[in-house]
Amino acid sequence: MSEAGTEPDGKNLRRGWTTGTCAAASAKAACAALLTGSFPDPVEVGLPGGQRPAFALAEEKLGADFARAAIVKDAGDDPDVTHGALISSTVRRGRPGSGITFKAGAGVGTVTRPGLPLGVGEPSINPVPRQMIAAAISEVAGGETDFEVEVSVADGERIAEKTLNGRLGILGGISILGTTGIVIPFSCAAWIHSIWRGIDVSRAEGLTHVAGSTGMTSEKAVQQRHKLPDVALLDMGDFVGGMLKYLKTHPVPRVTIAGGVAKMTKLAQGMLDLHSKRGLADLDGLAKVATETGASAELAERIRGANTVSHAFQMAAEDGFALGPAIAALAWQTAAKVLDTPDMALEILIFDRQGKFVAEAPFTPSDHAAPSDPGPSPPLNRRT
Repeated sequence: MSEAGTEPDGKNLRRGWTTGTCAAASAKAACAALLTGSFPDPVEVGLPGGQRPAFALAEEKLGADFARAAIVKDAGDDPDVTHGALISSTVRRGRPGSGITFKAGAGVGTVTRPGLPLGVGEPSINPVPRQMIAAAISEVAGGETDFEVEVSVADGERIAEKTLNGRLGILGGISILGTTGIVIPFSCAAWIHSIWRGIDVSRAEGLTHVAGSTGMTSEKAVQQRHKLPDVALLDMGDFVGGMLKYLKTHPVPRVTIAGGVAKMTKLAQGMLDLHSKRGLADLDGLAKVATETGASAELAERIRGANTVSHAFQMAAEDGFALGPAIAALAWQTAAKVLDTPDMALEILIFDRQGKFVAEAPFTPSDHAAPSDPGPSPPLNRRT
């Protein structure tokens, strides 16, 4: 079951349901069958916001001392890697006084690193889904609360390879997630929360340096440059502002922002959300920076007429002029205004599409005015 949502641009997109909602609904159906011998189908479950969707069961099995129900997850129009996954809950009676306990079945990960909302050794069933499961069970069990709930996801270990779970130290499968119970297509909040969890794990591991990258190419380049472990790498994407604001209150001594020339130009021009929907880089502004740092008037005019930022950088390089240092310095200034603390040194690294180093603004305490005055950009070897 899904419901329609509307994006700001007016395009209708179907909303879907989180893995937490599916686990809660399947647990409720299984618990009802364990107590009564009959599976409710469809099964209704309450969400944190008060909604009460109903779900058809894909599988049901009643044994001598357990009941199992499964639901196929519908993520709506979101490109969620768990869309179509079979999520099942097996419910057994627990020890008297044990309350509701949780177990990771096949395809659900186990936490192996500190820093997450769950302790090491716990099944990766997040706090809100646990609350939803407990509430769903209480609807059919009343005052009886001693149950073991084992959540499984068919093929979950393979699906988890497409997520950040391995980097976060969640091994053996996916996580059971959700804070509202609803999947909003292309949700920025979900991505930003994953960045925050990456910072939490890095801090818990005692790391002193993290790197947020706009994409895979810059991530590989910054990891090689600084010899960073995987856990220090933050899949920042376009959300540099979301990463920096969280780091301001959850500090790490050294922070690197790495990206390509186009994204870093947008950061240099004051944008903290680098998605194309939020705006494009200003080529007139880029030409102005070039002029102020020593480019010829003729080159500046060609930059204004460039097809893309990458094209502008290419034309500058062909003219023997390096745009990168000035852009790195300006990007540093934008990011440093968010951190603004002497306890965190900030670095900007710019790479091209092949991962080749272009420019840097070196590590400098982020409460300083700027890492250095970029001045005129250094010349490159001109083509002859």
